[in-house]
Parts: sequence; C-alpha cells; structure tokens
Amino acid sequence: MTFAFLAFVLWSFSQPKEFNVNVGAKGLFVEHKVAAKENFYSIGREFNVHPKRLAAFNGLDMTKGLSLGQLVNIPLSDTNFVHKKTNGIPVYYQSTAKQTVGAITSISKTSSEDLRRLNNLSTDNISAGTKLVIGYLVSEAPIALNNETAKTKPANGEKKQPVIEQPVKENEPVVSAPVKIDPVKEDPKSIVKEEPKEQEPLKQVVQNSGSGDGYFKASFVEQVKIYPLSKEETVTSGIFKTTSGWNDAKFYALIDGIEPGTIIKVINPNNNKEVYAKVLGQMSGIRQNQGLNLRISNAAASALEIPETDKFIVKVNY
Repeated sequence: MTFAFLAFVLWSFSQPKEFNVNVGAKGLFVEHKVAAKENFYSIGREFNVHPKRLAAFNGLDMTKGLSLGQLVNIPLSDTNFVHKKTNGIPVYYQSTAKQTVGAITSISKTSSEDLRRLNNLSTDNISAGTKLVIGYLVSEAPIALNNETAKTKPANGEKKQPVIEQPVKENEPVVSAPVKIDPVKEDPKSIVKEEPKEQEPLKQVVQNSGSGDGYFKASFVEQVKIYPLSKEETVTSGIFKTTSGWNDAKFYALIDGIEPGTIIKVINPNNNKEVYAKVLGQMSGIRQNQGLNLRISNAAASALEIPETDKFIVKVNY
C-alpha cells in the first residue's frame, strides 16, 4: 500500500503542467510558485530573466528574498518567449467569449499567421472556452518541476557532459580555473577547481558568434532598458576553460562586485570586437586570480580574437 501511494505521488509530480498567459499593465506574464531553495537568481536562470528585472516586474525587494509557495510573475519577452519554434513549454490563452484570430492576436502579441500555424486553425472564428497555444516558454536551464510548473528537456536531447575536451551545449559551463562561487546562487557541483596548467594555443573556433553577437545579447538589451549602462572600465583579464560557447555563443565571466546573472559587454580594444558574457561568480580570495580583475571563458576570448595568454586588457560595460 505504501509503495503504491509513493508511486502515485511520484507519478503526479512527473506530470508536466501547462502555463496560461496573463495580461498585466507591464505586459504578458505567467505565474510560478516558489519551490524549496528557490531564489531570484535560480528562478531567473530557469526562466531566462535577469533577477533584477524579475524583482522589478513583481515590485519586490531582492534583499528580502522569496517565500515558499509565493506566486511570482514571470515576464514574457524576446529572451524567453518564442512564436516561431515549437520546442519548450507551451503557453496557452483561453478565450472567454467568441473571438476572432485578430482579436486574440492583439492580446497575445502573436501574429495571425503564427497563431493559425501553432493551432492548426482552419477558421478565424474562435469559440468561447477554446485554449490556444500562443507561443513557447524557453530557458537556458531546465524549468523546475513542482505542482505549478512544467519541465522541458534540453534541446536536441542534450545531456550534461562531465568532460571538457570537446565543445558541447551546456546549461551552465564546467570551469577549470579557480573561482569563488556563492553556493546559494550557483551550483558548486558545476565547478571543477584545478591548479592552473600551462596554457595551450586555442584550437577551437567559435561558430556563429560574429562581432556583437552572442546568446546573451538579447538579455543584455533587456537589462539595459531597466538598468542603463553606468560603468565602462579597462581591466586586466585572464581566461578560464569551459566547454560552453563554442557552438551556442554562450559566453561567461568571473568578476568581483557584480551580481551573478548580470550580463556584461566585453570589448577587445585592439580590434573593437565585443561579446556579451553572463557573470557566474566572484574572483576574490583565490590566489591564482591575483593581478586579474576579470576572467572570461576561452570561447569568449576566441570570439574576441585574443590569444590564450595569462593576462590581457579588455574594456567592460555594464
């Protein structure tokens, strides 16, 4: 009897839930119920929303944290909500009265063409109570599974790789340089600490990450809308090795004084090439980081056309 009850509980938690869109004064959003050990940073990673924007959208104070079971509104934007692709978690709109495709389009911000395609519609007249897919929620990390949220698998069946020799797509990078990570904000299991080894020439080339491009550029643009650029610094940087960024242009950085999850612009002053990197953690307190203000992932250095040397100069905007 106990086994059967346990199996039922596990089964009920494994069933994916769906998201229903809400329309507010600040735009479209879906609701997420805070689970155990979740905070602004972990939820921000799950839903690809900057933690400061998440707090501002909900009118919350980041210093006060979140409560278990608290409902948080997740804003839908170009960084986490797509209409063209059908991978991710479907977001539904339910008509409350007889409507047309055009009327729903004005509410959902989904084009008429996409709305018809996503729902295989043969008519523009929608009956009351009809549930329509208006887009898909995507994120760079698997969305937490609890009673109120759905789970999506990594694209193309990707799995986390324990080795770092070959470039693979990762939710978060495996780092081989000494770093300091806040265990509440980042999973320490994703960090591999090693003594620095003799640097080798770059053998890989970043794919589809031309100057000014990168996975986090759209997030940077959204971030600047809320928190305008306030600092531009010239700093001494080093490199840490990770498998991330070679195929997906996901670039990462380690720097003191900036909240993890923040996106920074890194510029090579020698050729003005730039990349957008997500801050993973701090550098202070690590002997091997002395003399450095910043570390960027080796894929980011490759995109900037920087040789893999011990130290080099870059400009940073945030």
